[in-house]
Amino acid sequence: MPTHTMRAVRLHEHGGPEVLRYDEVPIPVPGPGEVLVRVIAAGVNPPDWYLRGGLTTMPGETEPSVSLPVIPGTDVSGVVEAVAADVDGLAVGDEVFGLLRFPSFRGSAYAEYVAAPASDLARKPAGIDHVHAAGAPMAGLTAWQFLIEVGHDHPSPFQAARHRPTALDAGTTVLLNGAAGGVGHFGLQLAKWKGARVIAVASGAHEPFLRELGADRFIDYTKSRAEELVHDVDLVLDTVGGPGSRRLLRTLRRGGAHFPVLPGDFDEEETAKLGVTVSSAQVRSNGAQLAELGRLLDEGTVRVAIDSTYALADARAAHERAARGHIQGKIVLTVAR
Repeated sequence: MPTHTMRAVRLHEHGGPEVLRYDEVPIPVPGPGEVLVRVIAAGVNPPDWYLRGGLTTMPGETEPSVSLPVIPGTDVSGVVEAVAADVDGLAVGDEVFGLLRFPSFRGSAYAEYVAAPASDLARKPAGIDHVHAAGAPMAGLTAWQFLIEVGHDHPSPFQAARHRPTALDAGTTVLLNGAAGGVGHFGLQLAKWKGARVIAVASGAHEPFLRELGADRFIDYTKSRAEELVHDVDLVLDTVGGPGSRRLLRTLRRGGAHFPVLPGDFDEEETAKLGVTVSSAQVRSNGAQLAELGRLLDEGTVRVAIDSTYALADARAAHERAARGHIQGKIVLTVAR
């Protein structure tokens, strides 16, 4: 590395997209168990704009994990530039991708270089480029941990019970709300990979995209309400969540499950009367699961849709795009040198 500084996007204060500043900062030094990654692309995710807006304490944490200025971002794809002495299995020059240090706000991915725990990384699938790889970690692992395997024993900040994925097979029907977004489009593809039937709910513009990804049925929420059209499904995966999520309980059969990605507002008496389970997970960094997802990406079983890309210096424009909504797939920052 010719210099000891790099460019990074930082927050010096909380606020709208305009508070993202393009700064010159020292290149981080990898600690024990870490590698230095030269970032080629960084994914943009909801926690990035929650942090920008003023959320500094992760759900489940008692202390704020942020002091300003801070570099946002958790999703990276890039090349290993240096390796701590105690790290096995990764070498300088390896192409890697990962969800860094989540759940915390210490990912620091909006930068030319990042120090990353080796255990958070997997080898980048050879079959996809860095932009697509950077779009996969958080959204892909969220879908994986909700639908396929939690992969850890950490208690969830959202509920006392451990999240248990529903077994998905040819006999299962899944209603997927918010199907075109980051988590949604991965959830759809993972459910199809397991053989399930998928009913996708999104706005009408996304129908061709979702049919192409394998949706068996499409509902345009701007024209009709899923809970009036759909009954007896086995699982609802709601990537939209929030207070409106409980109306989707009526689409479930008795014994079915509702997985809100963002915790909603549920009435325990109502869920008991309907005979359904409501369960949520908090996504966590997991290099081993990402390697499994990477195999599906490599063989084309699952693909990453890219909504749009922006240069790292234009992170503000990327956040403005996110705020406009109706995102199809992922927004990704590219790092030019």
